Order: sequence, then C-alpha cells, then structure tokens
Amino acid sequence: MGGRVFLVFLAFCVWLTLPGAETQDSRGCARWCPQDSSCVNATACRCNPGFSSFSEIITTPMETCDDINECATLSKVSCGKFSDCWNTEGSYDCVCSPGYEPVSGAKTFKNESENTCQDVDECSSGQHQCDSSTVCFNTVGSYSCRCRPGWKPRHGIPNNQKDTVCEDMTFSTWTPPPGVHSQTLSRFFDKVQDLGRDYKPGLANNTIQSILQALDELLEAPGDLETLPRLQQHCVASHLLDGLEDVLRGLSKNLSNGLLNFSYPAGTELSLEVQKQVDRSVTLRQNQAVMQLDWNQAQKSGDPGPSVVGLVSIPGMGKLLAEAPLVLEPEKQMLLHETHQGLLQDGSPILLSDVISAFLSNNDTQNLSSPVTFTFSHREEDPVLTVITYMGLSVSLLCLLLAALTFLLCKAIQNTSTSLHLQLSLCLFLAHLLFLVAIDQTGHKVLCSIIAGTLHYLYLATLTWMLLEALYLFLTARNLTVVNYSSINRFMKKLMFPVGYGVPAVTVAISAASRPHLYGTPSRCWLQPEKGFIWGFLGPVCAIFSVNLVLFLVTLWILKNRLSSLNSEVSTLRNTRMLAFKATAQLFILGCTWCLGILQVGPAARVMAYLFTIINSLQGVFIFLVYCLLSQQVREQYGKWSKGIRKLKTESEMHTLSSSAKADTSKPSTVN
Repeated sequence: MGGRVFLVFLAFCVWLTLPGAETQDSRGCARWCPQDSSCVNATACRCNPGFSSFSEIITTPMETCDDINECATLSKVSCGKFSDCWNTEGSYDCVCSPGYEPVSGAKTFKNESENTCQDVDECSSGQHQCDSSTVCFNTVGSYSCRCRPGWKPRHGIPNNQKDTVCEDMTFSTWTPPPGVHSQTLSRFFDKVQDLGRDYKPGLANNTIQSILQALDELLEAPGDLETLPRLQQHCVASHLLDGLEDVLRGLSKNLSNGLLNFSYPAGTELSLEVQKQVDRSVTLRQNQAVMQLDWNQAQKSGDPGPSVVGLVSIPGMGKLLAEAPLVLEPEKQMLLHETHQGLLQDGSPILLSDVISAFLSNNDTQNLSSPVTFTFSHREEDPVLTVITYMGLSVSLLCLLLAALTFLLCKAIQNTSTSLHLQLSLCLFLAHLLFLVAIDQTGHKVLCSIIAGTLHYLYLATLTWMLLEALYLFLTARNLTVVNYSSINRFMKKLMFPVGYGVPAVTVAISAASRPHLYGTPSRCWLQPEKGFIWGFLGPVCAIFSVNLVLFLVTLWILKNRLSSLNSEVSTLRNTRMLAFKATAQLFILGCTWCLGILQVGPAARVMAYLFTIINSLQGVFIFLVYCLLSQQVREQYGKWSKGIRKLKTESEMHTLSSSAKADTSKPSTVN
C-alpha cells in the first residue's frame, strides 16, 4: 500500500513540475479534471452524468471517468416489451427489437412511456429475403420462408426458416414405374426431366403445355408400350394418370387467376380454373365430363395460395386400359352384378368414354365437407341411330339382292356397265350383311380381327368399284355418239377385275402385315384409330371421292356441250339426259355419303352422324332405284316377267279347273 501511495505522489510531483501546469484556470477550476468530468472547485472534480469514477469527488488527476452501462442496470432503464437497450457514450437508447418498429416512427426513445414497439409485417413490406421458390409467412417479431407447393427444402435444410432454400419437386417424383422396360416411356420421362431442370415459376403455362404435348404424342404413338403385357400396360396408365395429376396440381399454382383451356392433336384436352379463395360454387366442363363443387373444397388447409380445379380428357389412355378389370368395393360390386348381370357375364368391361382425370389443390379428397358431383357421358351410339342403321341396312340388303338378280337375269341390259353394277352390288351386299351380323363380335380377339379385316376389304372393294363406275361413265360420255364403243368395253373388261378386287387386297395386305393388332377394338370389330391406322380406310375414301368429283365435273362439262349441240332427236336427247342424271346420282351415292362420316366433328357432329347413318345405310336402295327402277329397259323386262308370271298363274288355274272338271265327270251316277 505504501508503494502505491508513493507512486501516486511521485506522479503528482512530476505533473506539478511540467511547464504550464498551472493548477487553476481563470474560473478557479482545476485544470487536471479528467475527460467527461467537470470541476467542483480548485481542488476537486466530478464525473459528468452517465460516467463514474472510483470516488464520487475526484481530487487527484490520476482518476478517470468511465462510461456507465445503463443497460446493465435494468432498474434504471425501462424500455418496455419488444425493445432493447443500447448503451451509448455517457447515455443509452431504447430501440425496438428486430422484427418490430416504434409506433411513433422515431428510431430511438428513452422510456417505454415515450413509445411502443409493434410487429413489422416483413412479408407485405418487402423486408424479407424469401426467394421465388418460397412463400413468406409473417410471425410475431419475425417471418419465415416456406417452400411453395411443388417445392421441397434442399438437401435437408429445414422448412419454415428464413434461409430456407427450396428445389422443385414437381417433376422429381414423376419417374418411370419400376419394373417396366420401355424405350418409348423412357424417352417421355427424359423430356419431363429436361422440363423440370429448366423450370421456373414464370414458365408454368409453357411447361404445362409442353408436358401435355409430350403425353399426347406418347399416347398417339405408344411404340413398344403396346407389346407390354396387359397388366404392365394398366400399371403404366395408372402411373401416368397419378403423376400427371400431381404435376398439374403443382404447376397450376403458379398460373394467373382465370379459366384456361388446352387441346392437342391426338385428343388430349385440359380445362382448369385458378382463383383465390372465394365463396361460390364452380362448374368445370371438359369434353364428356362436368364437375361441380363448392370452391372452398378446392383449397388445401393452411395453404394461402390460389386454389386450382382441373379436368383432363385423355382419349389415348384408353388403349393402355383395354381389358382392365373393374375394381369396386364388395357392396357396389354385388349391386352392379345384380342390376346388370346380363351385361357383365359376357367378358371384360368396355370403356365407353374418354379417360377423364380430375384434380384439386386439396389432395385430401377423402374427407370433404360437401360433395363433388361428376356427370359423365359416353360415346355409345344414339339408340335412334342404331335403329336407323339396322332398318336401313336391312332394306338395303333386300334392294341389293334384287338389283344383283336383275343384273344377272335381265339379258337385255347385260353389258360392261351392268357387270360393274353387279360387282358393286355384291360387294356392298356382303359388307352390309357382315356388318349386321358380326360387327359386335368382340368376345374372341382373333375372330374380331378377321371380321375387321374382311370388312376393311369389302368396303374398300365397294369404293374401288364405285371408282370404276365413275370412270366408265366418263368414258361413255366422252364417246357419246357410240355408247357401246368396243374399245371402251375391251379396256374396262381388262381393267375392272384386277383393279376392283386386286387394289383392295393389296391395301389390306399391307395394313395387316404392318399392324395386325390394330384390327378390332374393345367395342367394335373395326379399325383402331391409333397411329393413323384408320386412314387405311379413310385415305381411299378421300382419294376416290376426289377422283369421282373430278370425273363428275368433266362428265357434266362434256354432257353440257353435247346437249347444246344436239338436234331435236328425242332418243339421243333422252339418253344424254339420263347420263347426266346418272353422273349426278353416282357422285352422291358413290362418294358424298362416305365423306359425311369424316365430317362428324365439332358442333355439327350429331347432325352429320344422322345424315351419314341414314344416307349410307340406304345406299342399296339408291343403287336399286337408279340402276333398276329408273331404267326403261329394266322396267320393260320387269313387265315381261310380270306378264309371264301372270300367264303361268292363269295357266295353272285353268289346269286346276280342267282337272277338277274331269274328276267330276268320271264319278259314277247314283240311282235312288
């Protein structure tokens, strides 16, 4: 202790000996007062407020005034809730804690009575660091970033943190089903993963369209998917439907509010509506389905984003679901068998409508507070159309049979033209007959394929004979002065049978060799529409109609010139007019009726279906009317046959009467 006092005394002596070290200023205050202090008198100093020293009164220059940390002494400072005390040099400030702000707007205050701290909504004010993959959620005094729907925290980073980093999971879970080996399917999922790597929320609309386009192309050309076992095909269909729902549900959350529709060449269509939470019902229509629900059912609990309701129509999925078993709860299965026993005993269920997939933002659809109503319609023919078809074809079969017998037995009209009529009638008769008795024989797949191939051949042969009819009519009109011009007959005789029966045979052979499995559908023994296979029939229809139209126009032009140059020779004029009538009727019968089938699209599809069914089923009637009843030679022959029949009937009756009379005269008389 003595040493310390000695050192202080020595320092004081040294200070006194320094030049200019006067002990007092003009006010009589000690000049040696330390920093942050003020003098009391000539020999004492006191620290300023906010500072303190070892002694309350400083009497030696060796003491210092140190800052007082008011924030460490809570009893002296009361900043209030949600605030912090910040020590300053000689004082302190109260500031609101992070995530809060003063009500008055001042940055600092001294006491809770001066100001109050309130929570800052960082999400609405933009004072947050959440990126585009996350959604900002305000919390008391802070905020959190949560991954958007369809995104997940990256590499184990916990969700609901300020520094949450999310990665898109919309595509990451949609990968090929395990155990299925298909190059076509692998290429599809490669496209999906490429879209996932390049995905950004602002590109949601384009990404949805790209995915649906890829799916549409996959189902239009399934490739090696068609060679998979049926069970694997069903697995692929279910996997595609489930994955598509999840992807569309996630992507749609980034779309603008409103109703959107997309459609693609092979028939895939999407209708969806995106809205914020609203208190109303919604009705969404897509092709053959209608969905009705309360909008609040679409919202997922705790999800502040917009709600999504969507319907996807996927006709091409039907081929992967062919022969799929109908899986129902036991009670419903029993009820179905009781009410439709006659329909279910014949084999597998038949898909009567497009495959429809529905999705909501709320994927917990097992516990909805109000029902969702679906209304479906199927593609089965109208019962009226079925009745018209069977009645029309039955009448046509009778007329075609009569026409064929006429062409065979009426020798007065037998020529090259009659031979063409006969072959046309026979082909159409066989085609209509096979259609009536076998078009629905789908129980045996091989038999159904044979029926479909035979119908394909017969209808193509019918079309080819129609083309030969138009060609012969054109050649006849060109050589009108000599109707039975020998060169025409020789040309047609050499041409008609090889072309009439050979060209259809080659076409069907090529089709059957390339895709034999596309003959026969689950509901009809006809050509399947996949991969454009149906154009094996529609192509010749369009080609023959186009050629017939050209021949018709040229024929009419020739006949017009011929009619204008004719004299008043009645027979020639009559023959020319008959040719003009036949040319017009032939174009109608032998072309237009088939083209109506191609026009069964859009709003006029139903009208076109009725026109096609009525006119096409009555083709045999038109042929009998034009080529038999309206032919003077045929009518004369009918008259001769009618007279012969009446004559035979009269002779038979006279023979019967004569026999009766002879029998009466030969009886012995009786004497009473």
